[in-house]
Amino acid sequence: MTLAPGRFDYAPINDRPIIRWPDNARVAFWVAPNMEFFEYLPQNRPTQPDIPFYARMDYGNRVGFWRMLDVLSKHELRACCCLNLELLDHFPEIKDAMVAADWDYMAHGLYNSRPIYGMSEDEERAYWQDFITHLREMTGKRLKGRLGGGAGYTVHTDDLMAEAGCLYHTSWIIDDQPWPINVRGGQRFIFVPYTGQTNDAAMLSWEREADYFQQAIRDQFDTLYREGAENGRVMCLSLHPHNIGRPNAARHLDEALRYILGHDGVWATMADDIAEYYLANYYDQVKSWIAERKARAAR
Repeated sequence: MTLAPGRFDYAPINDRPIIRWPDNARVAFWVAPNMEFFEYLPQNRPTQPDIPFYARMDYGNRVGFWRMLDVLSKHELRACCCLNLELLDHFPEIKDAMVAADWDYMAHGLYNSRPIYGMSEDEERAYWQDFITHLREMTGKRLKGRLGGGAGYTVHTDDLMAEAGCLYHTSWIIDDQPWPINVRGGQRFIFVPYTGQTNDAAMLSWEREADYFQQAIRDQFDTLYREGAENGRVMCLSLHPHNIGRPNAARHLDEALRYILGHDGVWATMADDIAEYYLANYYDQVKSWIAERKARAAR
């Protein structure tokens, strides 16, 4: 069954081909720091500075990033950064630190204050080429995926990402496993699980503190770890340095990571690696299984 917008097919998670991660891990675990820059005078409101939001982001880049990086480095965790591209130019110290840590990068817009939803298809095609080129020049890495967030979307985004050679889009948040996304031209393109739950932005929206967030991380992991014994799962931990890098929050990240990584059967990895592993080992099998399932339903 395919529902609007026709990007992916429905199938219940308890009736699918089995996924086995490397070394028979139950959970593929990845960390997604959102490295963002919010303009003082955004283009869409050039006379109305959002000082609180601007300052919150700036705290993350001045202080929170470094505290967060210390915790991730302590646990020898590389990350896949959700990147506002212009941050690389504004903060060369952060760029150098991420390059030294050998992080990967997902597109997350130019700034967190410039969505792409007003672009034509040709404008967005050029946007993807510019992003890919600039990222490689600044970090040496090839862009493979994206998180929308403040960057927004158009109806052509998945098609143009695949056309540009990207492999995955995390914004759909539809599943606890990777899943094929249907794109124009039939390129191999997938969803990689991101998260709205184990995401420290929830500390603000839920008006909760970091101890609550740590418990949410543990609870989410426990469920996915149990289910992953039967069929592999993905867990993402989404971080924002202006949240998790606060003095009262960083130790809860440390404790949560110690808990997760203290379990056997956890593949500590990055979104790029999850996408490449799934595409190499399961994409064709799952696409065939979907086609057979649809054929049976049509009979």
